[in-house]
Amino acid sequence: MPKVRKAVFPAAGLGTRFLPATKAMPKEMLPLVDKPLIQYGIEEAIASGIHNIVIVTGRGKSAIEDHFDVSFELEHLLESRQKTDTLRAVRQISDMIDVAYVRQKEALGLGHAILRAKDLVGPEPFAAVLSDDVIDSEVPCLKQLVDIYQFYGCPVVALMEVPNDVISAYGVVAAEPVSQAGHGPNVYRIHDLVEKPRADEAPSNLAIIGRYVLTPEVFGAIESTPPGRGGEIQLTDGLRHLLRSQPIYGVKFEGKRFDAGDKLGFLKATVEFALKREDLGGQFRDYLRTLGF
Repeated sequence: MPKVRKAVFPAAGLGTRFLPATKAMPKEMLPLVDKPLIQYGIEEAIASGIHNIVIVTGRGKSAIEDHFDVSFELEHLLESRQKTDTLRAVRQISDMIDVAYVRQKEALGLGHAILRAKDLVGPEPFAAVLSDDVIDSEVPCLKQLVDIYQFYGCPVVALMEVPNDVISAYGVVAAEPVSQAGHGPNVYRIHDLVEKPRADEAPSNLAIIGRYVLTPEVFGAIESTPPGRGGEIQLTDGLRHLLRSQPIYGVKFEGKRFDAGDKLGFLKATVEFALKREDLGGQFRDYLRTLGF
């Protein structure tokens, strides 16, 4: 089975839910404690054995490129002041990955963003990661998907049960559990995918979360997918087209997901990740107790 070596990070969206903060700062660079959102996703990819990263950017996203580039002036300053721990952390950012960039001139949907990476990905399987979805898990969520891909050789998406009152914000699947030795109860064979259905029309409560392992055939499927609402090409619709020619599987992943693209979800993630930190957790927990909630 071809190894998954590359991960695509769509990062061309406007981040309107976080205005005015995102007027001049990419949403992907919003700090969760002391690391930008996109770095959590890239560290997850690395922990899953993937070191080649393709970031799909747009206008006003140069801060992302700067973050993963070498900063000679900053490193020289930290070295001269003997701040070795900080210097190590800064150098690790630029050393952790091989990264390439491609522009999405218009934000025309997730499917269109993935399609922009076609030439950089080439004829091989790849992962796609939405940095809005921050997932805290013992085994990286992406690694859970890669393991299933390596067994079946077919596309795999991350799934999560969501309440009916928010189901219309997601791509939703119709699926049945796979009874395969060694898999456990969390692997599903997908029969249909629907983008943002009404609650009374959703085929299940299993929603697609921002982790994918895709085969190169998905590019042709996206190219054959007509635009939907707002002229956008959705990845869910492209996967539905792909389902005609090859199986697609889903993994109800083990871990806790935070919707950091939403203000409340971002605040929840900030609190929980801060509490897990050895250098901050104790003091932060003591402070929260003083609030008397």
